[in-house]
Amino acid sequence: FRAGEKLEITSKSYLSPLSTPKNDGTFNVYDDIREKLVEKGIPREEIAFIHEAGTEAKKAELFAKVRAGQVRILLGSTPKLGAGTNIQDRLIALHHLDCPWKPSDLEQQEGRILRQGNQNEKVKIFRYVTENTFDAYMWQILENKQKFISQIMTSKSPVRACEDVDDAALSYAEIKALATGNPYIREKMDLDIQVSKLKLMKANHTSQKYRLETDIAKNYPVQIAAQKEQIAGLRADREAVKPILEEKEKDNFSMMIGGKTYTDRKEAGTAILAACAGLKAVKSNGQIGEFHGFSLNASYDSFYQTYKLTIKRQCSYQIEIGKDVLGNLQRISNALTGIEKRLTEAEQKMENLLSQLATAQEEVEKPFPKEAELTEKMERLAELNSLLNMDEKGTSEALGMGEDIAAVADSPRCAVTMAGRVSELSHTADSVQKPSVLGKLKQAQERLSHEAKNWKHTAKKKEQQL
Repeated sequence: FRAGEKLEITSKSYLSPLSTPKNDGTFNVYDDIREKLVEKGIPREEIAFIHEAGTEAKKAELFAKVRAGQVRILLGSTPKLGAGTNIQDRLIALHHLDCPWKPSDLEQQEGRILRQGNQNEKVKIFRYVTENTFDAYMWQILENKQKFISQIMTSKSPVRACEDVDDAALSYAEIKALATGNPYIREKMDLDIQVSKLKLMKANHTSQKYRLETDIAKNYPVQIAAQKEQIAGLRADREAVKPILEEKEKDNFSMMIGGKTYTDRKEAGTAILAACAGLKAVKSNGQIGEFHGFSLNASYDSFYQTYKLTIKRQCSYQIEIGKDVLGNLQRISNALTGIEKRLTEAEQKMENLLSQLATAQEEVEKPFPKEAELTEKMERLAELNSLLNMDEKGTSEALGMGEDIAAVADSPRCAVTMAGRVSELSHTADSVQKPSVLGKLKQAQERLSHEAKNWKHTAKKKEQQL
């Protein structure tokens, strides 16, 4: 709370700072806030610290006072006032004095006031952020973590790949440069994340290209060949079925079961059941008969305890044998009649495979669509890394903004007087032309190469003279 501000608390306020109250007279956030509140007119006995309740009994007593309204303001940290803290009855405001490291911590903090049993229809949640400090970066990290979690923990459209939230971690030199207001650090942070995303997209594009090449060279040819063979077999079976359908219309029937020909449908159905039972008794599978060039092969499924009959010529058609003798014959007829439908489906699948092959051949030739953007951003990132050069340069040089900002960084007492200068440099940094460090490095390499050639030419000339 800033000096001179008017503080009005209609009910109770719950704050969550990361600090520890001390009794040795040294500064801490808890005592400082309490003293400011007392100066504003809040009775000291109505302000409590969670740290003052050292036992479970004292904690229960403190929570009861908060629920009753005897304690108006309670200060604590997330670990001490997290899950299981039921003090929500009269809470009217929650104050976040800092940014936690995990989204779950923020959820726990707000769960103390956004909770069933609160008598207030509306509550207030305050978050305090100081400009030109590390607060913005901490909230950015928290946002990245929550985005990463939300991409996975969703029932709407879960993703298969997520970016690593650790990609935005800063080095110590970058943190110091950020504190001094160096605008190139923010650009570097953004470029790091963007380049990482683009590299991941390019890796996925490359992997997809390899998969397509494999499909084009191996998978599609095998599937198309198998589909062609199936279509040819279905067409041959369709032609073989036509006489059977004509005989059905003329009510002519003939079927061989166990080497005996049956012209009566009921007798043939009974013979099929008997042949299947005989195979079950000897625990064997095999051919039990023939129907107009289609072999009839029976088997017993011990798991489902049912008989399976496979009708085979060029292709195979399987049905389940029931107890109805005439019903089984109708199932055989339906399987043969359904050949036309299966042929249509096979031809449609063949068209889909050919279409997929053509699409794959087109896609495999396409380059990465954001290659130019990736190259441009990688070059700019390389320029920034060379400009900052945090691993090799000194502290002042690492800032990359001249002696004025270095003086501010190394002399905290001058921070107030130089604040205007830092703000001015930060404001104008994006408007000036970005330095092309890579261009200078290339020029230096060309100059050294030219000097080396001249030296070799001179040395060779002297050698010839000798």
